[in-house]
Amino acid sequence: MIRLENVNKYFNKHKKNEIHVIDNVSLSLPNSGLIALLGESGSGKTTMLNSIGGLDKVSSGKIYIDNKRITRKSSYKIDKIRTLNIGYVFQDYKLVENMTVYDNVALSLKLIGITNKDEIKKRVLYTLEKVGMLRYKNRLATMLSGGERQRVGIARAIVKNPKIILADEPTGNLDSKNSLEIMNIIKSISSKYLVVLVTHETELAKFYADRIIEFSDGKIVNDYINNHDNPLNYEIENRIYLKDYKDIKKVKQDNIKIDVYRDSNEDLELKVIFKNGNIYIDSSNREKLEIIDSNSNIEVINDHYKELKKVELNNDSFNMDDVYNNDKLKYSSIFKLGSFISYGFKKILDYPILRKILLGGFFLSGMFIFYALSSINASLIVNDKDFIEINSQYLTVNSNSFNINDYLEYEKLKEIKYILPTNSVVNLRLNYDNFLQTQDYSGFISGSLSDVNSIKKDNLILGRMPTNEKEIVLDKLVIDRFIDNNNTKSVGLDDYKKLLNKKVFAELLDNFIIVGITDFEEPNIYVSTNMFMPLISNSYNMEPQYYTEETILDYELFSGKIKLVKGRMPVNDYEVIINKNYEYTYELNKEINVKVNNKKLKVVGFFEVNNYEDEYNNYYFVNGNTIKYKFISNSSVITIYSDDNNKTINYFKEKLMNIKSSYDYSKNEYLNAREENIRNTLIVSGVILGVSLIEILLMIRSSFMARIKEVGIYRAIGIKKTDIYKMFSGEIFAITIISSVPGISFMAYVLNVLRQISYLENKFTINIYIFIFSIALVLLFNLIVGLIPVYTTISSPPAKILSRKDVD
Repeated sequence: MIRLENVNKYFNKHKKNEIHVIDNVSLSLPNSGLIALLGESGSGKTTMLNSIGGLDKVSSGKIYIDNKRITRKSSYKIDKIRTLNIGYVFQDYKLVENMTVYDNVALSLKLIGITNKDEIKKRVLYTLEKVGMLRYKNRLATMLSGGERQRVGIARAIVKNPKIILADEPTGNLDSKNSLEIMNIIKSISSKYLVVLVTHETELAKFYADRIIEFSDGKIVNDYINNHDNPLNYEIENRIYLKDYKDIKKVKQDNIKIDVYRDSNEDLELKVIFKNGNIYIDSSNREKLEIIDSNSNIEVINDHYKELKKVELNNDSFNMDDVYNNDKLKYSSIFKLGSFISYGFKKILDYPILRKILLGGFFLSGMFIFYALSSINASLIVNDKDFIEINSQYLTVNSNSFNINDYLEYEKLKEIKYILPTNSVVNLRLNYDNFLQTQDYSGFISGSLSDVNSIKKDNLILGRMPTNEKEIVLDKLVIDRFIDNNNTKSVGLDDYKKLLNKKVFAELLDNFIIVGITDFEEPNIYVSTNMFMPLISNSYNMEPQYYTEETILDYELFSGKIKLVKGRMPVNDYEVIINKNYEYTYELNKEINVKVNNKKLKVVGFFEVNNYEDEYNNYYFVNGNTIKYKFISNSSVITIYSDDNNKTINYFKEKLMNIKSSYDYSKNEYLNAREENIRNTLIVSGVILGVSLIEILLMIRSSFMARIKEVGIYRAIGIKKTDIYKMFSGEIFAITIISSVPGISFMAYVLNVLRQISYLENKFTINIYIFIFSIALVLLFNLIVGLIPVYTTISSPPAKILSRKDVD
């Protein structure tokens, strides 16, 4: 059954403290019987047992189990052979503490592919009955005494009907009574199985063993068949044999009978009191008084002590074949598909209070991780609406000054659709007339002039296309900025839809009506190109460079408000008409000191205002071209809308002019302005993220360190490495769902509330992708940091795991 050939095992090989713990051992063991390995501590007997059982690796040599070699094999193949062929009984029991007696034993059956619940129940109950533990089947392992635990350990080893039982000091932690009972069980098992027993109790070995192998310094020094029939003189200290006492006093009076047994002649003084059905004993001169009742571990026997004889042993107590079918066993996973997830949830629900409190750390870490990722994402993602100031299709040319003739040549270029002699931004006034008390107040809508013909009806999200030059279309971004910047919610303008059909005003011009709304996320005001210059010249809050001391207006826009009384209209460039009140100051066809493009204007007529509109008295009226020239000559920027931006850019670069995409320029300026803020955000968020992940690392590591013993037990009894990974993966998944996900969700809610504050709106990104990514990151990190120590631990042989100093 077991064969060893020239087996060697070293500890600290090639080091000064090298130990040759197994020294060139060759051995052959039979199919059944009780083989005892004897020797002093450190002689190598336990290491030999671990090597035979596949719990430890040897340095050289060959070990065969049922003619299958287990040396120089992968850990999986070794696990398979030992799980299907060997049952292991440990000195310190190695039970899974938070499992019941039943589940501890049933675990062995799941390892060999038995999954039918009825079949498992039949075998487990039979085995527990045979070891005297049936009544404790639902009791947790932590609630058992040492002897009871060892019985469960034996049941776990034999329930799978293995060919070999390996028992390492099974009575080492037991009292004499339990030692005998355990040895009786082991002896009866050996009639059907090969039992290899490591013990330091020579008397027990020589009484129970069929063969004794003695070890010393890693070598077999004696190996012999144990044929003697000598009885075992092994008195059990917690048994009291009454007939062995010579000093016996019997007191009988009326209905009182007391027997006193003494092993010395010391004075004995007792007061026995009976009251209300209770017995009280006063023994003030005695240091210790013990009551023997049903809860006591003291057994009173009305007989003499007798030595145990071999013929009294019952070798037929166990016969597992009675409950076993001819199953084809296989080395199996203890988890069904997905069941490790439910195992994980059940596991954390069974956590002790202290470990459940630790879950709060995962909640906090989830919060901080979501905060960090939300901040980082917000700092890295740039939305067009955050920086775009004018139509994204526009090109801008910057210069100290522009020549009128050059400008007119630019307009003739085939690829250029139109040019604006400004940055294209105009400001229109909107009256707050929703309420009577706010009708005297107004705000300014700012946007980039764009050709209404560049959009179509399908581009509208609300309203209709303009039918005349006084109807305009706004992009939703223009309205949103207006609402945010002017806090118009308090005046009833809290939604872009409420601006539809509202009137807006340019200075001195008649009102315009908003008839449509687009959603290109661009700050565009769509109007007829004929209204570009009138809107530019009458925009509110114009930049200073657009002004001269005199106000110059296009006479065609005010034909209904002024009346020519002398001369003619200024149809030609650089011609002007002035108020008739200055008729005696200025002469017709004479130039005045008012200049446009460094050219003096020539007076060609005089006007008067209609309907007493005195505000026009001091204005100068010219034609549209002159207005245009005024802005060209005073501007440091022109805006171009081209069908071919690359061609236009190359054209201006050849002229050594500074031309750029307004979109790219605005984005770069925005990023440059945010660079330091982004860097600070990344640093702070990175620190928060790092600290949170380190916190998770420490918590998971701390939790795992407390579980190393459990992992060692699982590996020792044959649970697959993949199952160990599944167990911890399921637990980590459950921790993430129960603790981290609520933390992430809570922080998402908090940040979403904070984003309602306009200042904080762009500080965080809250969306389903960040939420899912946060969960995925936490889960992935938890799995990595949780499974790395699992990997490093289970890479070692089970015996090495169990011998770690950090295992409780």
